[in-house]
Amino acid sequence: MPELHYRVEAAEPESHRFRITLHIEAPDGAGQLVSLAAWTPGSYMIRDHARNVVRMVVHRGGEELIPGKLDKQTWRLPDGEQPLDVVYEVHAWDRSVRAAYLDLQRGFFDGASLFLRVHGQEKTACSVELVAPVHPACTGWRVATALPAARQHARGFGTYRVPDHAELIDHPVEMGSFEEIHWQVGEIPHRMALTGRYRMDGERLARDLEKICAAEIRLFGEAPFSSYLFQTNVTVNGYGGLEHRASTALICMRDSLPAPGMGEADDKYREFLGLCSHEYFHAWNVKRIRPQVFMDADLSCETYTRLLWVFEGFTSYYDDLLLVRSGVISAGSYLELLGRTITRVLRGAGRELQSVADSSFDAWTRFYKQDACSTNLIVSYYAKGALVALALDLLIRRETQHARSLDDVMRYLWQNHGALDHGVPEDAMVSVIEAATGVDVTAEVAAWALGTEDPPLAELLEPHGVCLNLRADTALSDRGGKAAESSPGRPAAGMRCETVQGFAVVRLVQDGSPAGRAGLAPEDVLIAVDGVRVKAEDLEALVARCRVGDALQVHYLREDLLYETQLELQAPRDTVAWLAITEENAALRWLQGKSSASVAAAATE
Repeated sequence: MPELHYRVEAAEPESHRFRITLHIEAPDGAGQLVSLAAWTPGSYMIRDHARNVVRMVVHRGGEELIPGKLDKQTWRLPDGEQPLDVVYEVHAWDRSVRAAYLDLQRGFFDGASLFLRVHGQEKTACSVELVAPVHPACTGWRVATALPAARQHARGFGTYRVPDHAELIDHPVEMGSFEEIHWQVGEIPHRMALTGRYRMDGERLARDLEKICAAEIRLFGEAPFSSYLFQTNVTVNGYGGLEHRASTALICMRDSLPAPGMGEADDKYREFLGLCSHEYFHAWNVKRIRPQVFMDADLSCETYTRLLWVFEGFTSYYDDLLLVRSGVISAGSYLELLGRTITRVLRGAGRELQSVADSSFDAWTRFYKQDACSTNLIVSYYAKGALVALALDLLIRRETQHARSLDDVMRYLWQNHGALDHGVPEDAMVSVIEAATGVDVTAEVAAWALGTEDPPLAELLEPHGVCLNLRADTALSDRGGKAAESSPGRPAAGMRCETVQGFAVVRLVQDGSPAGRAGLAPEDVLIAVDGVRVKAEDLEALVARCRVGDALQVHYLREDLLYETQLELQAPRDTVAWLAITEENAALRWLQGKSSASVAAAATE
C-alpha cells in the first residue's frame, strides 16, 4: 500500500488556521471514509476535534469536489480509485496541550486534532511535510518534535515518516521561536524546548531533569525510546501536561522555572519538576504499559477502563517519590508533598461515595467535567490512586522485609506487558502484584481500589520510620504537609468563597458542613454577614474571630432572589496531614527505593 502523505502549512497564522493536504494514492473505490478523532489519547474526555475543521475539499485530477459528511467527525470521499488530495483547514485556538494553537508568535498541534484517519489504511506508513510559514512575522521559526525525520533542513521544517496512524498522532509539533536545553542519560539525548517569556537558570533545570530521567530509567531497567523531548509552553498562569511515546507537551507558569541563584527548590519549581517526572514516567506506564482496552482504542467514542487508578495513580505516586530518589529534593520536602496529597484526599467527601475504580470508569463524564459540587461526589483516581500505590508499596515492603516493593510490580508490568506490547486485563492487578512480589493483596485492592475504604496509612508508615499526623486547618489556604505553627482552635464554616465585584461568591460547600446545613450553595452571592458586606478575605477573618457554636446572620442572593439564613459555626475536622521522620534509616530505605538485598550489600562495602 503506498504511504499516506500529509502536508501541514501554517497558512494563515493571523487567522489561526492550519491547512492540511492529505494525499491518498489508493483510496477505496466505493468511497473512501476519513475521520478525525473525537478524543486525544491520554486525556479521557470527548473533545470533538472535528468541530474545528473549517472547510474541506477534494481534488481528483482537475476536479474540485465536496465530500459528504456522515456524522460529526466522518466524511465520505468521492467514489473512484484515482488518487485524491483532501485539503482542509483546522481552526487552531486551543491553548491546552490537547489540540492545536496558531498565531503570529507560535504554532502547536497534537496530531489527534489535525490528522485525518483514512479508514482501512490505519496500518499504512505515513509521511508528514512541515512547511515553513511565509508570513513575515514568522521569519526564523523552528520546529521541535519527536517525529522521526526523513528529510529536513536546519530549522526542523521538512519531511518526517512514521509506520502508521497511531504513531502519526503521537508526536506533537511545536513551531516558533524557542530556547533549548540539552542533557544526556547514558547514550540517550534529551532536550527541552521552551517557548514564551521568562528568566531561568537553564543549567540548573537541565541538571535536575538529568537526575530525574536517570532515576526513572534505572527503575525500569531500560528506556523505550532513543531520544526524548520536553515541549514546554511558559505562560502567566497555565499548568498541565500530556504524555507521548518519545515526548511530552507541557504548560507551566513563568515562576515555575528555577531562578538564577535559587537554592532549595521552592513550591512552584518543585511542582514543575513533579510534572516533568509524571509525564516522563508515562513513557512506560500508559504509553507502553496499557490497559488491554487501550491497545487499539477507538478514538471516535469513549473507551472505558477501571484501571486509571493504576496508570495515573501509580504514576502520581512515583512522580514526587522519584524527585527525592534522584536527589533533587530532600526527604523532608517529599514528605511535605505527600502530606498535601493526603490532605487533598481527606478533604473530599466524594471518596466515601466513589471508588477509584469507578472514578476511572467515569472519567469521561465526571472527572473531566467537574463542577462546584464534584468534591462531594467523586474521588480523584490521581490523588487517591497515588495513596493506594503508597499503601501497596509499604505493605509489600513490610510483608517481604523489604525484599520486594512496588518497584518490582512496575518492572513486571514493563517486562511482561509494556515491552511485549501486551495489554493489561481489567482484572489483572491482584495477580500481577502477587506474581511480582509474592504478596496476596486481594483484600486490600477490594477495599482500597474497588471499594471506598481509606488505606491505613498511619499504620503502614510507622514501621518505615514515618509518623502521619492529622490536625485541623489553620486557614482556608492551609494545604497541609507541615505542622501547624499554632493551634488556634478556630471554628469552621465549611465553604470557600471568591471575591467578585466586591462581594464574596460561594465556590465550594462541603457536605455536612455548617454552610451546607444553612442551605448555602455554590454561586450564592453573600450580600452581608451580621449586617456587614464582606469580601471573601473579610469572611475568613470574621470566622477566625468567632468561637465554635457562634451563629452568623447571612443575607445572600441566589438567581437575583434575596434569602436569609443562620450559619452556626462548628469545630474544624482533622483532615490536614503532615508527616515526620521518626527513624531516619527506615524512612530512607523506603524513600530511596532500597531492598533488603541492597542494604546488606551496602553494609559489606
